[in-house]
Amino acid sequence: MSAGSEATNEGGTAVTSSEELHKRRDAAVARGVGSVVPYYVDRASGGTITDVDGREWIDFAAGIAVTNVGNCAPRVVEAVQAQVERFTHTCFMVAPYESYVAVCEQLNILTPGMFEKRSALFNSGAEAVENAVKIARHATGRPAVVVFDHAYHGRTNLTMALTAKNMPYKHRFGPFAGEIYRVPMSYPLRDGGLSGAEAAARAIETVEKQVGAENVAALLIEPIQGEGGFVVPAPGFLPALREWATATGVVFIADEIQTGFCRTGDWFACRHEGVEPDLITLAKGIAGGLPLAAVTGRAELMDAVHVGGLGGTYGGNPLACAAALASIETMHELDLPAAARRIGQVMGDRLRVIAARDPRIAEVRGRGAMLAVELVQPGTLIPDPAAAAAISAACHAAGLLTLTCGTHGNVLRFLPPLVISDEHLTRGLDILDAAFG
Repeated sequence: MSAGSEATNEGGTAVTSSEELHKRRDAAVARGVGSVVPYYVDRASGGTITDVDGREWIDFAAGIAVTNVGNCAPRVVEAVQAQVERFTHTCFMVAPYESYVAVCEQLNILTPGMFEKRSALFNSGAEAVENAVKIARHATGRPAVVVFDHAYHGRTNLTMALTAKNMPYKHRFGPFAGEIYRVPMSYPLRDGGLSGAEAAARAIETVEKQVGAENVAALLIEPIQGEGGFVVPAPGFLPALREWATATGVVFIADEIQTGFCRTGDWFACRHEGVEPDLITLAKGIAGGLPLAAVTGRAELMDAVHVGGLGGTYGGNPLACAAALASIETMHELDLPAAARRIGQVMGDRLRVIAARDPRIAEVRGRGAMLAVELVQPGTLIPDPAAAAAISAACHAAGLLTLTCGTHGNVLRFLPPLVISDEHLTRGLDILDAAFG
């Protein structure tokens, strides 16, 4: 069906075309809100998206690692429908309800560490990060927060300060929150051969010389960086930082907003190296597409904050909590960590074949169903964002939804739903293969 034609949905009602919707968007939606493709969604399922003109897309984005259980996962749909018939909102801070408590119980069990934990629920990843910093500062009485090159932690004022990339996230939005200090990340492709321990020692030396460990409330890190380029630190980097944080009384915060909930082949990416964070921030894949986020951590840290110091009107909304509980049940039932490992094996093998023939690919990296290729000018490490954009555009034209990322915009990242079928995974990889030429 061509762009601009009129489709009908399953009920036979006329659906406005993408072309018409784009005109309405231009007149109604702020220009600063961007979209990857100019096609408007009518429906989606486990591994595909269908637009209002009837085009079907294979989904290698999953709403940026949100629909890990797929779109319209049966348990999620059923749970949300049942909840919406009972009540949609009371505000947990006013009149609490069981599902909020049940989500916190599940998070306390699932997250790394056998110590006693508490959780608090919020709306978005950025809000979870902000609250984790609040908790760390309150519990330690220290002001400074250490973050890393290439990091992405959100778009609010504090989380923009924590985020490394200027454009489009920080440009002309300052001034930003203070007492944020950035140190070098372990980036094996660009580290000149540094081991994880050596890269950690470099970061720690920077902190101790420029900030002073006694002034640091928290060290905040993504176990695998997301928007920064799917950077997987060298083995030993995270454990060394964890050891230093323990020795100095610094709160170790793992931002697992993109890596969490089975995405990397385990429930959480920290587990790949046995790292137990003091606090962990969660969102994205937690609730099958409904807005929910959380901070989970050591009971003595979480409970250090005075009553009323944490919360928000919509945090832990009952519909989102119902969706989260159903999503977690689905992850268990379908063994989605194993599914992510299988996707990673199939996709990784195919990407390495493409890399072997295309000198623009400097590295294939990632874990589980969180994979990427970094594109450079052949024979160099000079980033090639134009190539990444062109290949992604070719994928879109052929019916595969892909995303770019990286500090320089030169990384193609792949985040298929963990319930994607073998057929759709193979078709998507065929399209990607052809896009590389």
